[in-house]
Amino acid sequence: MILFINYKFINGEVVRYVTERFHFISRHKPSEPSFSTAMDGGDWSPETDKLPELKLDPRQAQGFVSFFNSLPPDPRAVRFFDRKDYYTAHGENASFIAKNYYRTTTALRKLGNGSKSLCSVSVNKNMFENISRDLLLDRTDHIMEVYEGAGSNWKMIKYGTPGNLGCFEDILFANNDMQDSPVIVALFSSFRENQYTIGLGCLDMTKRVIGLAEFHDDCQFSNVESALVALGCKECVVPVEGDKSIETQLNDVLKKCDVLLTKRKRSEFKSRDLVQDLGRIIRGSIESVRDLLSEFEFALCALGSLLSYIDLLADESNYGNYTIMKYNLANYMRLDSAAVRALNILESKTDANKNYSLFGLMNRTCTAGMGKRLLNRWLKQPLLVVNDINERLDLVQIFIENPEIRQGLRQHLKRVSDIERLTYNLKKATSLLPVVKLYQSCIRLPHIKGILEHYEGRFSPLVRDKYLSLLDFYMGKNHLQMFFNLVTTAIDLDDPENGQYMISTSYDENLIILKKELAAVDLQLKNLHMQVADDLDLAYEKILKMEKGTQFGYVFRITKKEEQKIRKKMTENFVILETRKDGVKFTNSKLKKLNVLYQKVFDQYTTCQKELVLRVVDTASTFCEVFMDVACILSELDVLLGFSDLAVSCPTPYTRPYITSSDEGDIILDGSRHPCVEAQDDVNFIPNDCSLIKGESWFQIITGPNMGGKSTFIRQVGVNVLMAQVGSFVPCERASISVRDCIFARVGAGDCQLRGVSTFMQEMLETASILRGATANSLVIIDELGRGTSTYDGFGLAWAICEHLVDVIKAPTLFATHFHELTALAHGSIGSQEKGMSRQGIANYHVEAHIDPTNHKLTMLYKVEPGPCDQSFGIHVAEFAKFPKSVVELAREKADELEDFNPTNPKNKEVGSKQKRICNVDDMAEGSARAHQFLQDFSMIPFDKMELKEALYKVKKMRSRTGKRCIYLSMVKIILLIFHQFFYPFLYEI
Repeated sequence: MILFINYKFINGEVVRYVTERFHFISRHKPSEPSFSTAMDGGDWSPETDKLPELKLDPRQAQGFVSFFNSLPPDPRAVRFFDRKDYYTAHGENASFIAKNYYRTTTALRKLGNGSKSLCSVSVNKNMFENISRDLLLDRTDHIMEVYEGAGSNWKMIKYGTPGNLGCFEDILFANNDMQDSPVIVALFSSFRENQYTIGLGCLDMTKRVIGLAEFHDDCQFSNVESALVALGCKECVVPVEGDKSIETQLNDVLKKCDVLLTKRKRSEFKSRDLVQDLGRIIRGSIESVRDLLSEFEFALCALGSLLSYIDLLADESNYGNYTIMKYNLANYMRLDSAAVRALNILESKTDANKNYSLFGLMNRTCTAGMGKRLLNRWLKQPLLVVNDINERLDLVQIFIENPEIRQGLRQHLKRVSDIERLTYNLKKATSLLPVVKLYQSCIRLPHIKGILEHYEGRFSPLVRDKYLSLLDFYMGKNHLQMFFNLVTTAIDLDDPENGQYMISTSYDENLIILKKELAAVDLQLKNLHMQVADDLDLAYEKILKMEKGTQFGYVFRITKKEEQKIRKKMTENFVILETRKDGVKFTNSKLKKLNVLYQKVFDQYTTCQKELVLRVVDTASTFCEVFMDVACILSELDVLLGFSDLAVSCPTPYTRPYITSSDEGDIILDGSRHPCVEAQDDVNFIPNDCSLIKGESWFQIITGPNMGGKSTFIRQVGVNVLMAQVGSFVPCERASISVRDCIFARVGAGDCQLRGVSTFMQEMLETASILRGATANSLVIIDELGRGTSTYDGFGLAWAICEHLVDVIKAPTLFATHFHELTALAHGSIGSQEKGMSRQGIANYHVEAHIDPTNHKLTMLYKVEPGPCDQSFGIHVAEFAKFPKSVVELAREKADELEDFNPTNPKNKEVGSKQKRICNVDDMAEGSARAHQFLQDFSMIPFDKMELKEALYKVKKMRSRTGKRCIYLSMVKIILLIFHQFFYPFLYEI
């Protein structure tokens, strides 16, 4: 079940109005019955929505049931059986499909009789395609198997997992762009010297890239988590471990990253014969492969299992097409799954609109798919080298300052197909369509080069080195020019037959001869048509028609009205073939002979065409390396142009950040905004400044009311830093950002019942990851830590974590909290520092809110100002939520009794302590007089002669005169508490 959520942004916070609807968001057309009723909130009904019906005789049914029961059980597998015109699923798979996609068990049928019968469900082809997309692209907990056969003889013809989509690509991406490259990873670990050494092998089958990495990790596998996030992993292959604790911990990491776990025998993780195997599929010499592999030990075992699992060597189209590279975790900013979720970096199925995620907002790409995939990868792999970041920013600045160049390039990129996928499918192609699409995309290069050559500014050398020199090289006579000549010579681009491109007749001598023979037969057919029309005295083409069909070939056809007329004229040479409503088909001996001759020549022509098509496709595939390099250039241009388009199209334009190294600079954001929140409808975003300065405000404690904008403020700082290191302009008036090696975010937490993890435990696990992995060069964002347990435990944990972050890790931190006691850290400390000494680098900030003294109405101002919040607003928020007045009044009373802390008050005995406030002699004298007067008035009340409501009103009025929020009334409060014990429940209502 999916939640359809309407979001109302009140600048800083999100108010969500949730409606439960059905889980599957269909890509079907509205006319398709299998989903239409479910999407409308109704139940699917077999009376109104007909499903294909499986009809098997008892013997066939018994044979199939026996075969199905012989299949090895696999809870992850969803098995479909191809029935030619439709598919069926059985057993638990049938129940799964009925419940999750049909939303009713009435779609189920029984196959067989008695105790051995099977639940079955039928699935039409459109439904099968959509279920395939959901299981393999949107979910990561299932695999798919498709079987073909009959009776008890079936064999698996297709196998697909979220990381291995090869068999299902024609279904998944026939009418949809590939949003992200499916990457599959294998891990092999060894425990040495109190730490794990992880060997990682990864495979991107779309880009045909093999990656290797080897690194150290802790027992929580935090580096593995960062690698899985950065690579966009969909499936992970691991050996069956003897140590169950390791297996459990690794499984938890994979679940957090939404990665399918696949276990293989440990014997498959071997590096024997790996060099020889890679030599077949890798471009270049075997010596270069050996040099790279010599750097690794455990990664080779992981890669060996991956090649065995995917079976790359079985497909000859992979030979010589893969590149191998070393992946280094230190090359990119590290992001864990919690940070990706907290910052809303990637799209989610529950997003109210595309602008709710950073990817959806920044996706202004024009190319078909490859630009989106590059943006997806960039957002998960922000840069760490200042020069590389500035290079991207320079290019974005060019496109911002030159709108003609920007618009011109985007217009041409809109005509570029997904070159990466076309190249991937080229060696398997049996038609000329991918070749023509590659040609139509590559002929945009001269136009793109011409537009870039018009730029004459201070970044001209960068444009020349980055794009123009490469375009010159690839468009040269030894590269794409040869491809252009091949296509224009070999393919008839002007006249596709039935939507299919054909080899040009002039390309081959045999094709010329066969084409002439076909033309000669066509002429004889035309002459025969005219002769028969004269013989039968029927108007040529008007009444007597000649048609070509698949059953009889060329035939004559007349209407049924003319049938009797021609029967009188027919001789024994004419034979009636078929009589239907649309007319009568007949032939004669001459037409039969010409049919045979035409079919013979046509078959020869078709065979020649196929041979030439395969030859042209094979020749075009020799340019695959050039196509992939061109795809890299165009997709990078596409993403950078999207950055520039976003920066200038927002209501308030973005600005270029000033990037410094992590050792040199601070993080200063003037007038910063959250890009996703300000992009929502009906939002007038209030910008805020953030200055994380070493020694002054490196650790910021932010307090304030709920819905006041704390969470949005700390998130927008993280989002701005990430956008800057990706190479984008940022939503600020001015930004100076020192490069961060990692962003840790603990913002909100939800329990995971399937893993047996409570909300508080999830919070502690994420915080533990921060304490283990953060460095002085990281950015830490923490929101509402410690609220999932008792107040004292939560406060103690929050205080200890803050001290550790300040004293040990020393990372720039934004810490939003409702523990006002934590603000004492900025004034002094308890623990490692001397009492009363100021702690360097801690600063208090709060979000502004206004309370109307007349009606207690709370108004959020969404401004972040220096200093701690001077009061709590929880009761006001409860009023805002329309709590009953009696509950609100009681809450205020209990808050008055329990909250006696103000860390910034100089009258406290000790800053940061929980001591009662100290009053001077005059204060105590006034408090004592008021307490005495209250007791005297209280003793004079004749409770025995008064109604309950009257007595309550009398006491409340007395309390209001004493001033219940007055700081002089500690004694009065104590007395009231004493009376509270004796007069309960009467005084409990006061």
